[in-house]
Amino acid sequence: MEDLQHWLGAGGQFAQQLPGFAPRASQLAMAQAVADVIAQGGTLIAEAGTGTGKTYAYLVPALMQSGRVLISTATRNLQDQLFQRDLPMVRKQLNSSAHIALLKGRSNYLCRYRLEEAREETFRNRDDAALFAKISDWAQQTKSGDLAELADLAEDSVLWPRVTSSNDNCLGNECADWDACWLVEARRQAQEADVVVINHHLFFADLVLKDEGFGELLPGADVVILDEAHTLPDIATNFFGERISARQLQDLARDVRLERARDAADMQELDLRAEKLEHAVYDLRIALGKQEGRKPWQQLLDSGVEWETPWQGVQDALEVLKPLLQEASQRGRGLERCLERCMELAQRAQRFRSDVPLDQVQWLELWQRGWVVHRSPLQVRDAMEAGRAGHGKAWVLTSATLATGQNFEPFQHALGLEDAKTERWESPFDYTTQSLLYHPSGMPEPRVPRYEEALLERALPVLQASKGRAFLLFTSHRALRRVAELLPEQWEGPLFIQGDAPRHVLVEQFRESGNGILLGTSSFWEGVDVRGEALSVVMIDRLPFAVPDDPILEARMRQVRESGGNPFMQLQLPQAVLALRQGAGRLIRDVADRGVLVIFDPRIRGKNYSKVFVDSLPPMPRTLDFADVQHFFGENVSA
Repeated sequence: MEDLQHWLGAGGQFAQQLPGFAPRASQLAMAQAVADVIAQGGTLIAEAGTGTGKTYAYLVPALMQSGRVLISTATRNLQDQLFQRDLPMVRKQLNSSAHIALLKGRSNYLCRYRLEEAREETFRNRDDAALFAKISDWAQQTKSGDLAELADLAEDSVLWPRVTSSNDNCLGNECADWDACWLVEARRQAQEADVVVINHHLFFADLVLKDEGFGELLPGADVVILDEAHTLPDIATNFFGERISARQLQDLARDVRLERARDAADMQELDLRAEKLEHAVYDLRIALGKQEGRKPWQQLLDSGVEWETPWQGVQDALEVLKPLLQEASQRGRGLERCLERCMELAQRAQRFRSDVPLDQVQWLELWQRGWVVHRSPLQVRDAMEAGRAGHGKAWVLTSATLATGQNFEPFQHALGLEDAKTERWESPFDYTTQSLLYHPSGMPEPRVPRYEEALLERALPVLQASKGRAFLLFTSHRALRRVAELLPEQWEGPLFIQGDAPRHVLVEQFRESGNGILLGTSSFWEGVDVRGEALSVVMIDRLPFAVPDDPILEARMRQVRESGGNPFMQLQLPQAVLALRQGAGRLIRDVADRGVLVIFDPRIRGKNYSKVFVDSLPPMPRTLDFADVQHFFGENVSA
């Protein structure tokens, strides 16, 4: 503790050298808990309330020890923040010589081979053509090949997959650009580093020795730190599942044409067969119906939709393409990879028509122009337990939201961590003076018609009192779209609506506006940090219960029910509590912040589970009286 006190305590190195650093007892206590598990081995689950300073609390003891450290977090933005800001800062203060490296998934790095292929393509508009020219210019200058350096390239840009590789289309060490590959260089640096920063998808890839992570990071790690650990169960479910999608099939058809033009110009029949595959994919989308969203596969079967014939059409198109690719595969590695992909997709299409294993759920995801069929595991604890065995002597899983109240059991059970030590530290912020929790009275139940109209009627006075400066967080895109239709007629200030620009752009524009209102759904409930007066109100439309017909949740609820458990108490309630805590956590981000949290859903009061939600929130004063909101913002209220 003396060593940690020297760095993080009052009068310590960080307090003396870092502007704005405030010593916190909770941060010091967490740092000691991390140091203990590093020294003794085992697993620590650490919930650190907003403002604890958990990043420094795990980085300081991690860099003070002499072993190899693997740090994983949820998103690429958080990776960049750790690697570019937090780690260098701590390393400098500790005068550490540790070699640090950043490793992202392959789709984050420009692929020289794919870039050259894309030059032969036709772009859909001038903007895409101009952006491609920027990418080409940047490719001549970048040292890392990390597309995060390109601020103009949105994550959902159609150009992103055209200039990056995937497990499907990477040529590996047979690629002519292998020696100059940015991904290969990033992996080499990661394997040689003392501290490596990755993301959770890469962590799971490395856990099961899949190509994406090279399978060489975890075996050499002494300490494994998983930040934003509350996202691990969902990411693991997605990772350990299997899928077949319209996008995969369309990409195959596109790559067949590109590789044929490069290495088999005389085999024009390949283009015709690739086109047949594209038509089959389109026909299947039409057959699956107009309703977008997620649905259990069984629901499709029960609906009487004739899907088998168009599905067989996709399989037939793959089978017809296969022999010609076998003939062409000798012409080049690109065509050989297309053959391998064609064979794998054909096998997967056949598997997805077979009976679903009891420990999995098959489900369908539809949107306007695409479809994905998934097979997802009902639980991931076994995979997590097996992967952890023998890797790393010390594990730390941390987040601001891991427990339901004081209870860590749902999180522990999901990941097979029942033997882990658990610790909680409350936020050091003074919520009793910095915040107010407002429940507008008279709100109808969320399922009634015109709920959004009632919400907006009660939101507008708050927005006027706060002069904007608000996040409106929604549990569904439908509710967001409805309020986005109504609000411009009643509010003249700046509005920022999810989907109008990339998330980081919207957040920055909101921050700079000073009086804006931002409307967002799930992706804005976490990982968004706006400090100061620019964000003074967070509004939440409903308690964030997952929709009960979500295919994975529905299957897990059925499994719990069949085993004699209570699906609501064991699954739905804990998930909703953690989601609410994440959303509410956007409000107070600094010791000087002040703000009002508004929860419109009347179920926050009067239900037998209401207390679980309220007790999980910070100790904010609560009110039903709008006059208290006015007083909070310094407005005079007449008697």
